[in-house]
Amino acid sequence: MNYDRIDISDHQVPRAAAPVFQHLLDTYASETNKTASVWRTLAPADLPWRPHPRSSTVEEIMKHQLLSERRFFAEFLGCPEPPATEILPPEQTIEAYTLRLVHLAAARLPWLGALSEPEWLAPANFFDVQRQRVWIFLRRVLHSAHHRTQLTVYIRLLNRAVPSIYGPTADVTWSGADPTLTVDAAARRP
Repeated sequence: MNYDRIDISDHQVPRAAAPVFQHLLDTYASETNKTASVWRTLAPADLPWRPHPRSSTVEEIMKHQLLSERRFFAEFLGCPEPPATEILPPEQTIEAYTLRLVHLAAARLPWLGALSEPEWLAPANFFDVQRQRVWIFLRRVLHSAHHRTQLTVYIRLLNRAVPSIYGPTADVTWSGADPTLTVDAAARRP
């Protein structure tokens, strides 16, 4: 797949001390890039928009993403993080939130890369239970994907083109894109 912009390139992702966990670093960088591409699809006037009075606004979702990701990494994973008071950007714009997301994620990569296999597998507190650090990390990636999906729905409701995340969309496709929309497509084997 080709993306219009890649904020964290492959060469910026460090090699994992425990090679079996390299995919986690690669995934975190890739998922951050995808979130940044979704955020950049939104316009400044969209920040206060919400599809329903009980829904979060675009800006509330962006703030939550930045703050909750900081909490996961600092409190649950033990990653050195800036103070919570320094997480949100001074300028409250789409681009400022996006750049802050990318900057914070890129700064976490060396710490993630330095984790040994026993450190990835070590138990850590997660709210009121204990889970392996790798489990907590994967839960963070899924949590981020959930909020990115919320904003993708918002984009569609705002009648804008939805960017490609994992493959073609109704708005973005390319030669060789092969969406699985039929039983025959799902039944293919190499």
